[in-house]
Amino acid sequence: MDYFKKLLNLLQIEQDEDRQAYLKLTETSSATERRAAGLTWYPIAIKGTEIGRGDYLTVEVERPSHQDLSHQFRFGASAALFSNHDAKTDRINGTVSYQGGNRLKLTLNTDELPDWSRNGKLGIDLLFDDNSYDEMQKALKLSAKLVDDNKEGHLTRVLTGQSAPSFVSETIHSPLNGLNASQQQAVHKIVDAQELAVVHGPPGTGKTTTLVQAIKALIKHNKQQILVVAPSNTAVDLLSEKLSNEGLNVLRIGNPARVSEKLMSLTLDSRISTHADMKEIKKLKKQASEYKNMAHKYKRNFGKAERDQRKALFDAAHQIIKEVDKTEQFIAEDLISKAQIITATLVGANHYTIRDLKFNTVVIDEAGQALEPACWIPISKAKKVILAGDHLQLPPTIKSQQAAKEGLSITLLEKCAALYPEAVVLLEEQYRMNEAIMGFSSKEFYDDRLKAHESVASRLLFPGDIPLSFVDTAGCGFDEKQEGTSTANPEEAAFLFKHLHKLVGELREHYTPENFPTIAVISPYKEQIRVLNQLLLDSPDLLIYADKIAVNTIDSFQGQERDVVYISLTRSNTNGEIGFLSDIRRMNVAMTRARKKLVMIGDSSTLAYAPFYADMISYAEQLNGYQSAWDYAGYD
Repeated sequence: MDYFKKLLNLLQIEQDEDRQAYLKLTETSSATERRAAGLTWYPIAIKGTEIGRGDYLTVEVERPSHQDLSHQFRFGASAALFSNHDAKTDRINGTVSYQGGNRLKLTLNTDELPDWSRNGKLGIDLLFDDNSYDEMQKALKLSAKLVDDNKEGHLTRVLTGQSAPSFVSETIHSPLNGLNASQQQAVHKIVDAQELAVVHGPPGTGKTTTLVQAIKALIKHNKQQILVVAPSNTAVDLLSEKLSNEGLNVLRIGNPARVSEKLMSLTLDSRISTHADMKEIKKLKKQASEYKNMAHKYKRNFGKAERDQRKALFDAAHQIIKEVDKTEQFIAEDLISKAQIITATLVGANHYTIRDLKFNTVVIDEAGQALEPACWIPISKAKKVILAGDHLQLPPTIKSQQAAKEGLSITLLEKCAALYPEAVVLLEEQYRMNEAIMGFSSKEFYDDRLKAHESVASRLLFPGDIPLSFVDTAGCGFDEKQEGTSTANPEEAAFLFKHLHKLVGELREHYTPENFPTIAVISPYKEQIRVLNQLLLDSPDLLIYADKIAVNTIDSFQGQERDVVYISLTRSNTNGEIGFLSDIRRMNVAMTRARKKLVMIGDSSTLAYAPFYADMISYAEQLNGYQSAWDYAGYD
């Protein structure tokens, strides 16, 4: 079918671009450079080994804690153990089977450690992630085949716009305490949907709370297991925890990003390790290990008797491992069958333990950030799908501009919301922002349908404060500077900190250091973030509140909120060029992180070329929130 053919082509373009970027980054760089890019742990120490599934060896490694740099190692990622003695040949591939803190387990494609692992310093390289692409391609090909199957292909035909979704409202709905009108409407829509329901959750509207109650209602009505997925481990963790807190039996497939004890106890590995049959398994694994160690003693003696003895020991070890595998598989199947809810990432939905399972309902959270081909992995297991998210916030990250331009950046959530308005419920009441902060976003993105709950509508930092302001730097001569591929505006950054110092001085009169408000300083440009971070480090009186002040890009604040948000818009030039700022969805995210105060700083003479920013400035004017940077000229 052309629909899937097009997606497969776009995915191929994206994969090629992604691979090229990876090779460019890794082929000519040293271990130290790769470590700084988050692609390598080096040096590492092997803390222990164990025989894993299918007779493969799992090594547990640790990196020095002073290298606590951010990294991209995740459960299920492909990685290679290497020795710096000869990093090109002395390497063996494997898969990350656990990652937490400075420890990591790597299941190697071998049943014994190679001799070179005792030479030189060891490290682990992240390999290019073909696995995710393979899973996406398989799912798209399967869905393309299914579409013509009268019964099996019904959901696929609905999602690709060939059949309309249907709703059956014979269900007697239980009362939903604690949910507002639009949240209740969303739960009813989810229960009544036969193929598709869409929950459109603008910032602060309680999308997660709604989903949790909807999943509870589905389980009560259908008594069937539900698969709950999201594009990121963090989003999966949040839902897993909240569903478990409601007393539901949740099984987390994969490895949580937030390694709390609570989350670890929901994982399959943790449940298997506390199973009654586990003592026996440990005993057998130990025995297999001993046989292998005995066999290795014969490694360098090549007489017939020694070879036979060695083979007999290896055979005995393999036999035991086969038994262990069978028992572990039996335990896993038992645990999976008893779970009410299985949670995983989109790609994790095809984990070997649940690969062949089918589900009546699949819930995809954060679907506004999910690449469509990845969504088809869980959808191919479902009769009914619930998409939840907001396609007016950050889109998925796409490496290839060509693929994005040709349609890969359009999510399934966005397509379905446009195709079937009758399947969509917009959550209309928000619990985060002062109504002045919410108002512009509501008007520009949500047809002016959002309302602020009375608990937040008129909440201020302190009496008489202005909740939203735009400080105009036009005419101040704060010119942007190109730094490589990014943009900075050092003078605007310095002005922002002058403004922040003044605000912090006012806040000291109203707050103690313990209950001091949280503050985010945001810019779309990485280079501007670097400048702003340096200014923070050079401000001793602000560093007193270092745990309350965060400086970062918009993307890193997605899903978060702060009492105060500063946005440095950065662009200031004579041509009205705003580049990156023209992605107004990103700006929607930035503006809606603020609970009590939003301060936007920028050059109106550059920004007002774009209708969105012209509207934003006039909105600030209507609220008496427009100020000129000249008003602060004498302030130090």
